[in-house]
Amino acid sequence: MKLLFGADLVPTPITEKGFIEKNHKLVWGDIDTVVKDYDRFIVNLECALTREEKGIRKFGPCIKADPLCADSIKDFGVTDVMLANNHVFDFGKKGFVDTMENLDRVGIPYSGVGKNDEDSRKIYYIEDKDVKIAIVNVCEHEYSYALPDRMGTNPYVPFKTMRDIKEAKKNADHVIVIYHGGKEHSRYPSPRLMEHMREMVLSGASVVLTQHSHCIGCYEEYEGGHIVYGQGNLNFVAPTTRETWKTSLMVGVDVTKDSVKLDFHPIYQKEDGMELATGEKEKEIMEAFCARNEELKNGEWINGWNAFVKEMEGMYTYMLSPQYAIDFKNEEQGKQVFAHFIDCEAHLDVVRELYRSWHLDND
Repeated sequence: MKLLFGADLVPTPITEKGFIEKNHKLVWGDIDTVVKDYDRFIVNLECALTREEKGIRKFGPCIKADPLCADSIKDFGVTDVMLANNHVFDFGKKGFVDTMENLDRVGIPYSGVGKNDEDSRKIYYIEDKDVKIAIVNVCEHEYSYALPDRMGTNPYVPFKTMRDIKEAKKNADHVIVIYHGGKEHSRYPSPRLMEHMREMVLSGASVVLTQHSHCIGCYEEYEGGHIVYGQGNLNFVAPTTRETWKTSLMVGVDVTKDSVKLDFHPIYQKEDGMELATGEKEKEIMEAFCARNEELKNGEWINGWNAFVKEMEGMYTYMLSPQYAIDFKNEEQGKQVFAHFIDCEAHLDVVRELYRSWHLDND
């Protein structure tokens, strides 16, 4: 079985009209030439498909798209959708239910959500006559995750998720984990992220794909498993000067009962859509990716992570200071920043590095 995985898919104000009109050539370029070679095309839908107007309280934007985009996504060839991410609940229960109902309407199955935190842990199976694959779809704690008494996405809880992977492995030939987390815009994993993704492999995962970082990270083979630390966006066209936002990887996973092989398909953002990277563009993306992969092997990746954290220092120091609440004339705003940074694993990774315990530096 051949599966193609794309990361963050969001019809934006730039592309939404093209999605609604099913103008695939404009929105997707020639990506269909790769999609057609795979049995399934599995993506992370990182927005609500709703006409609900009221967004939830959160730091960051509330993102949605017209429900008719579901028809276009289906028509282009998306076969399965992963919903465990930090934006699908942006418009509350109404927007969340609308999203699921619209996927149901066009016949796209989905995973990573449930009526409560336990229900959201349901393992997703794909099989044909030769092989059975289990997908575990989880996300970090950032506003969308399910609670014991509230619907939402499947929250990453280390011991529960590892238990789910082990259970999935009993019932399938291979387990693939789709993990929505890691620090946005970092090309390198945090030490915590690396440790936890490797533990997923030791628990039985053949492939671990991390999404959410909005940039291409790096890749390693570990103890017989494959880990991709950041795919970048699939189709999330935005007016940005951040070059890392504009390139990404689709990951092809060729699975038999006895083997798993990965292929990487680089793509890039045009002004109003996406396109396959070819020629010098493909060479540039893949050479940089391979160089970072070597840094995972030789230990240099930690310098890349530390440099990224250093770049973030000013923003985090300001947002965690009393001055932030004073500037916003809102004491609750300051408290909520602290709560958010503690709740969300990716933010906490940065905070822990910036505010190191004496113990870490004692001889």
